[in-house]
Amino acid sequence: MRSRLIIYITIAFLCASVASCQKSEMAPRQGEQHKVRVVASLFPLYDFVRNVGGERVAVTLMLPPGVEPHSFEPRPADIMGLNNADVFVYTNQYMEPWVSGIIKGMDSRHTLILDSSKGIKLIEEKNGGHERGHQGDVHGHAGMDPHVWLDLGNAVVMVDNICNGLSAKDPANESYYRNSAEQYKVVLRGLDDKFRKGLGNCDKKTFVNGGHFAFGYLAARYGLQYISAFGFSPDAEPTPGQLVKISKILKQQGLHYIFYEELLAPNVAETISRETGAKLILLHGAHNVGSEEFRKGVSFVTLMENNLKNLETGLQCRNK
Repeated sequence: MRSRLIIYITIAFLCASVASCQKSEMAPRQGEQHKVRVVASLFPLYDFVRNVGGERVAVTLMLPPGVEPHSFEPRPADIMGLNNADVFVYTNQYMEPWVSGIIKGMDSRHTLILDSSKGIKLIEEKNGGHERGHQGDVHGHAGMDPHVWLDLGNAVVMVDNICNGLSAKDPANESYYRNSAEQYKVVLRGLDDKFRKGLGNCDKKTFVNGGHFAFGYLAARYGLQYISAFGFSPDAEPTPGQLVKISKILKQQGLHYIFYEELLAPNVAETISRETGAKLILLHGAHNVGSEEFRKGVSFVTLMENNLKNLETGLQCRNK
């Protein structure tokens, strides 16, 4: 880990030097002179910036479409892009642990570095259990849950943080950013209301995910019980005993669906499905999207609306 940080810092320093020397050669294209250049680490942040910044920003998603984010590490070209950006938005130190090494070599006078989860209380995992009244995964994993955007109340806070960052970097357009942020927060709060109503009259209150522990914030916000096959790392593998335990929970509680995640092979969920007869159903963590989704301009709100429909199915909700 130490050697990796040294490499990041060295690359960042070199990139900053090159960027400074090449500044005149990297002038914005016609029509983009006044746009704030933003790099966002994950898809939710990219979409939040799009909605707040609109035509006043040029936003780039650092994470390539289709790439699973937990194993992602920036390339030298990515670090060069950061040094050329006006604003760099990331989720938090737990979602992107590589950030701390990179920002040490960045010029904060040029690039505003924005932790979008500022002011959000993170859920801490302790001894395999999780706070706020919902069940933890059956695979002990100490740490903080970084998936804050899946609580729509947190998403509103993140939008405010992004709005404040853009306004600080581009004060001439502050009123534009604040108006856009307020309009987008109305959409997010409306979606939050749909979740409360949609999940408020269901036969089941427990949902099981055959992947990593990504949906703790969502479960806590809507009073659900959540069980995952393993902890925060999608590279982990549950033991046979853990699979048996999850299968028993599905059978005992009469759960007819098991959820799987985007961009990850649903091997564990398929194994549990064969054992229990539970049907597979997607629950999108919105970390990232596939190339085709990205090309079509899919939004965070659309992903969450689809999640609501699938949760209503999986929890046997009676809302129609």
